[in-house]
Amino acid sequence: MTNRVLYDAPGPKTLRTERIVSAIMFVALLAGLALLLKSGADRGIFDDRWKVLYDPPKSQTAVDVWKSLLVHGLGMTLKAALIAAPSAFVLAFIFAIARNSKNRIVSWVSVAIIEFLRGMPVLLMMFFGLLALRLDSFSAVVFGLTLYNAAIMAEILRAGLLALPRGQAEAGTAIGLTTWENLRIIQFPQVITLMLPSLISQFIVLLKDSSLGFIVGYNELLTTMKDNYSFFGDTSRLPLFIAVVSIYLIVNISLSRLAVWVEKKLANRHA
Repeated sequence: MTNRVLYDAPGPKTLRTERIVSAIMFVALLAGLALLLKSGADRGIFDDRWKVLYDPPKSQTAVDVWKSLLVHGLGMTLKAALIAAPSAFVLAFIFAIARNSKNRIVSWVSVAIIEFLRGMPVLLMMFFGLLALRLDSFSAVVFGLTLYNAAIMAEILRAGLLALPRGQAEAGTAIGLTTWENLRIIQFPQVITLMLPSLISQFIVLLKDSSLGFIVGYNELLTTMKDNYSFFGDTSRLPLFIAVVSIYLIVNISLSRLAVWVEKKLANRHA
């Protein structure tokens, strides 16, 4: 039996055209980048301002600058994320169990809470924790991240439950397992394995959302960047901004690659 495809395989002429178009786009991209760099050089952005990253003024060293960004700034960002992520997962687990309950009232209440939390901006939840609950800035950030991401993770777990064959739950019931035992012993271990790449991806979103702590006064990476350019002067703003962007990209891309690697490992294991 031959495999059917939605389109014909490209021929030599099409492949040659694609290579030419790709080369033209690559050259255009390089030209655009060169123009951007020249424009920046004309405005003097490649002056001594970059020394703040390797030879800063005011009796500071490069170690002091990078230590403030990586140890204090990134460390505080990761601290909030690493506390909020497991807290959100535990809460999502509870929501998923409640939503799967045979008691309609419990299930409806769970759905209402999940939909409410999904519809609320993360920053608004942080402000609620800070102003209404009188939490400190760190606790307010963790509070907002936990509630919002718990609702999203609960939906991820629900999608995983729906993806499982119905026969597994029925088999568990047939051997005398309760609903809770069925979820705990048979379904959730498979769901977590199945949805692990999505959960890692959601952790990346959680980590990026932690930057909103800047607005509620939490001393994370963006706040540390602001403190640095306030100390060294406005000319250091661009180099410090580029440094912080690079840090975020390295961390998030690393986590994204981890999610892809986990997905491939799981796919190979089930192949």
